[in-house]
Amino acid sequence: MVMLAWIVLFFAVMMTLAFQRASLLVWTIGTGVFLLFCSYFSSFHHFTLTVFWIIYFGLFALLNIRPLRRHLLSRAIFSFYRQVMPSLSDTEREALNAGSVGWEADLFAGMPDWNKLQKIPLSKLSAEERAFMDGPVEEFCSRVNAWEMHHSMNIPTALLDFLRKNGFLGMIIPKQYGGLEFSHFAHSQVITKLASASCAAAILTSVPNSLGPAELLLRYGTESQKNYYLPRLAKGDDVPCFALTSPVAGSDAGAIEDNGVVCEAEFEGKKQLCIRLNWNKRYITLAPVSTLLGLAFKLYDPDHLLGQQESLGITCALIPTHLPNVEIGRRHVPLHSPFPNGPTRGHDVIVPIDAIIGGVKMAGHGWRMLMECLAAGRGISLPSMTTGGSRAAALATGAYARIRQQFHMPIGKFGGVEEALTRIATNIYAMEATRIFTVSTLDQGARPAVASAIAKYHTTEMARRTVIDAMDINGGKGICMGPKNYLAQGYIELPVSITVEGANILTRSMIIFGQGAVRCHPYVLAEMMAAGNTDFAAGLKAFDKAIFGHIGFMISNKVRACVLALTNGRLAAAPKGPLKRYYQKFTRFSAALAFMADMAMVTMGGELKRAEKLSARYGDLLSNLYIGSCVLKFHEEGKYSEAELPVIKWICEDLLFKMQTELDGILSNFPNRFIAKLLRYTVIFPCGRYLSLPSDRLGAAVAKLMTAPSAFRERLSTDLYLTPNTNNPAAQLSSILKQIIAVEPLEKKLAAARREYPSQAKTREEWIETAIAHHVISAEEAKLINAAYAAKMNAINVDDFPAEEFA
Repeated sequence: MVMLAWIVLFFAVMMTLAFQRASLLVWTIGTGVFLLFCSYFSSFHHFTLTVFWIIYFGLFALLNIRPLRRHLLSRAIFSFYRQVMPSLSDTEREALNAGSVGWEADLFAGMPDWNKLQKIPLSKLSAEERAFMDGPVEEFCSRVNAWEMHHSMNIPTALLDFLRKNGFLGMIIPKQYGGLEFSHFAHSQVITKLASASCAAAILTSVPNSLGPAELLLRYGTESQKNYYLPRLAKGDDVPCFALTSPVAGSDAGAIEDNGVVCEAEFEGKKQLCIRLNWNKRYITLAPVSTLLGLAFKLYDPDHLLGQQESLGITCALIPTHLPNVEIGRRHVPLHSPFPNGPTRGHDVIVPIDAIIGGVKMAGHGWRMLMECLAAGRGISLPSMTTGGSRAAALATGAYARIRQQFHMPIGKFGGVEEALTRIATNIYAMEATRIFTVSTLDQGARPAVASAIAKYHTTEMARRTVIDAMDINGGKGICMGPKNYLAQGYIELPVSITVEGANILTRSMIIFGQGAVRCHPYVLAEMMAAGNTDFAAGLKAFDKAIFGHIGFMISNKVRACVLALTNGRLAAAPKGPLKRYYQKFTRFSAALAFMADMAMVTMGGELKRAEKLSARYGDLLSNLYIGSCVLKFHEEGKYSEAELPVIKWICEDLLFKMQTELDGILSNFPNRFIAKLLRYTVIFPCGRYLSLPSDRLGAAVAKLMTAPSAFRERLSTDLYLTPNTNNPAAQLSSILKQIIAVEPLEKKLAAARREYPSQAKTREEWIETAIAHHVISAEEAKLINAAYAAKMNAINVDDFPAEEFA
């Protein structure tokens, strides 16, 4: 029995060291101290203890003496790894190296430091940025007639001129070039507010400030290019677009056939080194009205005018659209949205060699340039547009659910509607939290490629779910289009956001985990770089450090995943407060993700790259950890903590249940069935799947926050266009919510009078007169009821048109 106790104590010490992710030095000292205690106080035979000490010194000498470890262990592993490591195309390699990593790497490591998260500051608007939001942005929104734009399929020239005049097209351009030089957060806030008025109008601003000529010039342009083009872009003298997608290359941008050939030709009367370009692009936003075309193409140098290499790769150049043989002007119709989008073609277009962004030295580096810019831009434009539009629709829908009555009660009190309202409320909160946290990390200098992909995919997907639920609640109000409809056009247009800047199916199944497994993992990229090192000795040295760190990492995460599953996360370090248990449970799933990701890489190798459905589940797991972190951070930073608690709890419980489901899906579809079953019952779910979805009671508490003035509605209204007028039906609905609620007690009195005197009134007007006559309500109260009813009917009525308009 005593011997069994020592064995149990030994495993307890080892598991503690692994759980705390102790360094090799601490392992060495800790194990040595345990053996000393064992030698002095245990009843083990001297021979047994001698064997223990021999094993101890042999093992830890081998692990701690690095030259010996490299020679006896790492060399063989390194040689094998170089043979089995999947090959990477240049496109994949540049995508993997693009951008940087941030908090998502902490989540992937299995041991997130929540104190670090709490110290990450969320961005705020400067005084100048606030003035811009309250001035030009508010004024622009007031000029937008969304119905007229969509009905006529035309954005008025006056709106474009307003954007140019007030610097909207140069928000990211430094002041030295005439731009506004706003923070990423301010850029995002502007797009969000514009989208709450019209997504089509927001696109006009987002595209010039996103992936395109300005961003590429700022990061890679030559001084002469910056000095010429950036002031023109800032003032709106040039309207930019960027042409990447072609009929044969969508998500696989590396497959573009558009090409440029280095040649000697005459340009503007002077013979010089030039490029002869041919392209055929489509789906290019602003192309029909652009004056400056950013173009991605493959550059060839068959006559070796630049050097020995004939195929230089993807290159980016700036093409003025007034040049001969450049075709623009034709338009696509993207889901009946009026924003300019169309094809562009060029046949034997001659441009000088210095049209390459960054000059000749950047020839062939176009894909890396695009990926690095996309790492930032993908986290701003679409998350901002979808969040702004969804928040405006959600607030209006919450008001509508209180204002609209059926069966003598607000429709928001029906269980099915309440369920949809709960999803809407939690989705818009999660979207806003994810957007703000992601752009805040951009403001701190990070370019988080994986986090941006997560933000783009999940905000657009949550927006899709939100508008579907909103349409279900609004019913005919959402279906009948016209000036009073605040929902239909967003409902129709939403697939555009799903498709662009990385199609969502591709983003989920290939990019988030495919890129995250390498970039966010603390050792995999180092191992890959070491294996690709042409200097064997240097590669072996780097690989030795990475691989043994990786082994310790796997052992730690296995122990942590098991222990935290057994305790439902209770042993995890977490900030104190009412949300402590959610932090701990997220830590449990972080450890499970880290361990299961390593198991997939070890057992599947290069096949994992092609296991897209499995990769999607891993990506969902990482994404939900990231979204949960954003939600907790956003909540902790706010001043409405108590009021928001039902929302936070619902989101966290929903995310935790989803992560449990995703882990179950991973194990159910893991190729090695023996390992899958072993891990299911010993590491990941030793106590089964015990988490459940949020309760109906909690959902009801969330839904109530949407149907009455609340701190929650107030926070989610921040920096939206909520000035009520005939061009802003969503704001009109929200603005009468207090008025409708104020007369609800009077409406109850009126209903009682109707029941008491059923034969004395047939119409609403007669009911009111009867109620006054019987002193159920006063004349003054009747005026309040009539005013509220008129406002209500004006809000819930839909548009109709004369038959002549359809002739």
